[in-house]
Amino acid sequence: MLIKKPQDIKSSEITPKEIYLNRRQFMGAASTAALAGGAALAGLDIFGMPAPARAAQKLANVKKSSYSTDEKQNSFKDITTYNNFYELGVEKTDPAENAKYFTPTRPWTVAVEGEVKKPKTFDIEALMKLAPLEERVYRLRCVEAWSMVIPWIGFPLSALIKQVEPTNNAKFIQFVTLLDPKRLPGQTPGIFGNVLDWPYTEGLRMDEAMHPLTILSVGLYGEVLPVPNGAPIRLVVPWKYGFKSIKSIVKVRFVESQPKTAWNTMQPQEYGFYSNVNPEVDHPRWSQATERRIGEFLRRKTLMFNGYGDQVASLYKGMDLKKFY
Repeated sequence: MLIKKPQDIKSSEITPKEIYLNRRQFMGAASTAALAGGAALAGLDIFGMPAPARAAQKLANVKKSSYSTDEKQNSFKDITTYNNFYELGVEKTDPAENAKYFTPTRPWTVAVEGEVKKPKTFDIEALMKLAPLEERVYRLRCVEAWSMVIPWIGFPLSALIKQVEPTNNAKFIQFVTLLDPKRLPGQTPGIFGNVLDWPYTEGLRMDEAMHPLTILSVGLYGEVLPVPNGAPIRLVVPWKYGFKSIKSIVKVRFVESQPKTAWNTMQPQEYGFYSNVNPEVDHPRWSQATERRIGEFLRRKTLMFNGYGDQVASLYKGMDLKKFY
C-alpha cells in the first residue's frame, strides 16, 4: 500500500534513509578527501560558500523551440545552487559549493556502443554540431516534490541515435556518468556508506529516447552547462522525475534488455524504471499530488506526465502506470 504523508516533508523523509543517516559521515569524509587530494586539489578553497556557477562561454546560434512552456522561468541562481547531483554532495547546495573540484569539463568525449552498426566516440564539440541547438524551456519535476522551470539548451537525442544506426536488437538505451572520485568527491568509497553503485546509470526505452521532447542538454540561460547542472552534457526527459535526466554523460549503450539504473537498483520499491511524473502514484514516504515550485510560497497540483501528457501519453497506452511506475 502507498502511504501518504503531510505536505511539509522533513529532510529525513525526502532523502533515502541510508544517505540521510550518513550525511555527517559524508561531510567529514568529503573534507578529508579534499584535504588529502594533494596536487589535484591544490589551491582550492574547500571552505568557500556556494555561489551561482556562472559559466563564461556563451552559446551561439541558439534557436527558440516551439516545445517550450511559457511559464515563468526560475532564476539562474535558483537553477545553479539548488540541485541533486550526489556525486558532488547530498545537500541541495553541495553541487554549487563542490563544483570547483570538477574542472575543467573539456576535453570531453561520449562513447556510443552496444547494439549499433556504427559505434563511435564523439567529442563534445562534435556532438553539439549534430543538430541545431535549441532553447527548450521545460518544467523540471523532482521526485522529492519540488519543481523548477529551466531554459535548457540542447538538441534532440534522436540526432545522436540516427548517427550510430541501432540494430533491431536495440530495445533500450543505458546512460553512464563519469566515474572519477578525485573530481566527483561523492564517489569516494565510504562517503555514502556504499548506498549507490557508482558510476551513476540511467535508462530509457527506445521509443522514449527517440521522442522529440527528449534532449541532450549542453547549456542553459544561453551559456554552456554549469557544473551543478551536469556539465558538460546531460539528458533531459521532461515528463519524468528529475533523477532520470542523468548528468555528465560519458557512455551511451544500446541494449536488448531493460538496463539497471542507479536509484532503481538501490531502492526498487521507491524508484521505478519508468519514473513518469504521476500525481496518482505516491512515493512510499510522501504524496506526489502536489509540488513546491522553487521561489513560490504556495504548493501547486502536480500534472500528469508533468504537463506533457498530450505529447507522450501514447507511449504508455495499455500499460498499468501504477505497476510500471
